Amino acid sequence: MEGSAENRGPRAVTKGGEVGDRTVECAVLDVSKQTQVENCAATPKLPNHCNGLHQKLKSTENRQASVSMREISDAEYVSVGGEERSPMSNNIKKVSVLPLVFLIFYEVSGGPFGVEDSVGAAGPLLALAGFLVFPLIWSVPEALITAEMGTMFPENGGYVVWVSSALGPFWGFQQGWMKWLSGVIDNALYPVLFLDYLKSAIPAIGGGFPRIIAVLILTVILTYMNFRGLTIVGWVAVLLGIFSILPFVVMGVIGIPKLEPSRWLEVDLHNVNWNLYLNTLFWNLNYWDSISTLAGEVHNPKKTLPKALFYALILVVVAYFFPLLIGTGAVPVDRHLWTDGYFSDIAKIIGGVWLRWWIQGAAAMSNMGMFVAEMSSDSFQLLGMAERGMLPEFFAHRSRYGTPLVGILFSASGVLLLSWMSFQEIVAAENFLYCFGMILEFIAFILIRIKHPAASRPFKIPVGTVGAILMCVPPTILICVVLVLSSVKVMLVSLGAIAIGFMIEPCLKHTEKKGWLKFSTSTDLPDLNVARQESDAIIDDQVLRP
Repeated sequence: MEGSAENRGPRAVTKGGEVGDRTVECAVLDVSKQTQVENCAATPKLPNHCNGLHQKLKSTENRQASVSMREISDAEYVSVGGEERSPMSNNIKKVSVLPLVFLIFYEVSGGPFGVEDSVGAAGPLLALAGFLVFPLIWSVPEALITAEMGTMFPENGGYVVWVSSALGPFWGFQQGWMKWLSGVIDNALYPVLFLDYLKSAIPAIGGGFPRIIAVLILTVILTYMNFRGLTIVGWVAVLLGIFSILPFVVMGVIGIPKLEPSRWLEVDLHNVNWNLYLNTLFWNLNYWDSISTLAGEVHNPKKTLPKALFYALILVVVAYFFPLLIGTGAVPVDRHLWTDGYFSDIAKIIGGVWLRWWIQGAAAMSNMGMFVAEMSSDSFQLLGMAERGMLPEFFAHRSRYGTPLVGILFSASGVLLLSWMSFQEIVAAENFLYCFGMILEFIAFILIRIKHPAASRPFKIPVGTVGAILMCVPPTILICVVLVLSSVKVMLVSLGAIAIGFMIEPCLKHTEKKGWLKFSTSTDLPDLNVARQESDAIIDDQVLRP
């Protein structure tokens, strides 16, 4: 990350610190000030070009140092006992642009499956308008914030690190708890939807004990896929994405002659289920920040992450709007029929049974893609939290494939425990928790903009502080609307879950204090002000030493 110096343990070596336009090699050292000075004395002298650069900076009235924090996977760590270890992630193949685009696609969307309720709740016009306007209000700001903050903090943990850096470790932990729980609740939905699409062909899995066994087997298979490696998950997402999108392209080509544009304008404002409508839009267009939790596994995240978010945003909007345009325009609209899975019926009307089976298969595969993408995000978030001392050290353990084994097992267990919930309850509870987490993200984004305006940002939204605040206003209003429209049951359950997070954090601190569980030594979050001051002190010490 550019803009601060990495201070992730008793001794974390950080190279490639950037001052102005030149690069220096320096060591950001012990937590204690005395040890920092002693260790600085042992570091090699700066290159000659740094001496002149230092004098130039000293003579500048408004001197600003911008120190580059390298990715977590590139830092070397020394434990309390002094035994050096290199993170396994150094030897793991990183995720490139194309797999990253489809990982984002599946974390956010997965295709138009599940958007049918928007037509049933509000009619064709509002449904089409919603999937054009809502991305501008919500998706674009969230994706832009993810690009800026994710490139400032290109490490596993993502939004947990952002909130911790702005508000402190306590709120960082609460952010991690709410977003992880929201992600697990979301993931509990996909095995259920997968079986719902197959139960017409296999009636036995429609309920009872066979369905329980089917959910268990499916969860185990998909969890194992996550265990085998993120690059595998990424390329599987690419293949599943192509397979899921292609039948809608075919349906669109076949359906063009049958389009009647007047159907798109149907609206009845007196008969709109606003709660279902907004929750459907929100559920289908959120989670852009999820990709930030595995930024440490991305190849050159400072360039790759913004590019992937841009392409994924276009892909998601088109994948929603185009099928809705064809479905509402080529078939007479009966709002009561527009529920989950109705696209398969539309496919049969437009193209025949073969197209219906293709879309049903695509829907089933799409749920698999969303499951593995979400689990990757959730499990790497736990790994990132453990690397920062928020969770016990065993959460940071990686398998031989470089995957967070304990995080995967915890996430899979949560999925199995929550898979009994209904679809509507899952969506509402997930949205409620997600909204609270997003409020913390917006606050963190604005505070870091205000407190650290000179921090280096590989990608920066081209607005000032006032513009950043104004950009966050519409999505914040939307969040408040979603929260207010939540049912009492969902509200009470979600607030109870949030309260549990407030109790877990001090309990973990107590276990760390008592030594009952081992925590990572990298407990201190990087502070941009402190990092800048320490980097200046290191440069001063190196340049002035004879």
